[in-house]
Amino acid sequence: QVQLVESGGGLVQPGGSLRLSCATSGIIFSISTMAWYRQPPGKRRELVAAMPTVGGPIYGDSVKGRFTISLDNAKNTVSLQMNSLKPEDTAIYYCNARIPIRAGFNEHWGQGTQVTVSS
Repeated sequence: QVQLVESGGGLVQPGGSLRLSCATSGIIFSISTMAWYRQPPGKRRELVAAMPTVGGPIYGDSVKGRFTISLDNAKNTVSLQMNSLKPEDTAIYYCNARIPIRAGFNEHWGQGTQVTVSS
């Protein structure tokens, strides 16, 4: 019943911008932690941005000041605005949700969307 579907990836030149979107179902944003992760080619998955239920957004050091995560409660979507893109931002980007349960949480992932930054 929980579903995450990413969109908005593509090819962009260095310095350009992209906006990723994650369409969700079966998630209550106010009690769940939403996040974006990415996996560059040949590297391990890393946190890009997260929106915890307490406090403001959290960003990975490499994207601070360039990326912005936001939630749209009316549309049940999670967005990632990416500006001033660099070649090292090239990766598959995944939407992630942690949903609370009695003894912890359930974690769900989208299928991923490819972002390629190249001249």
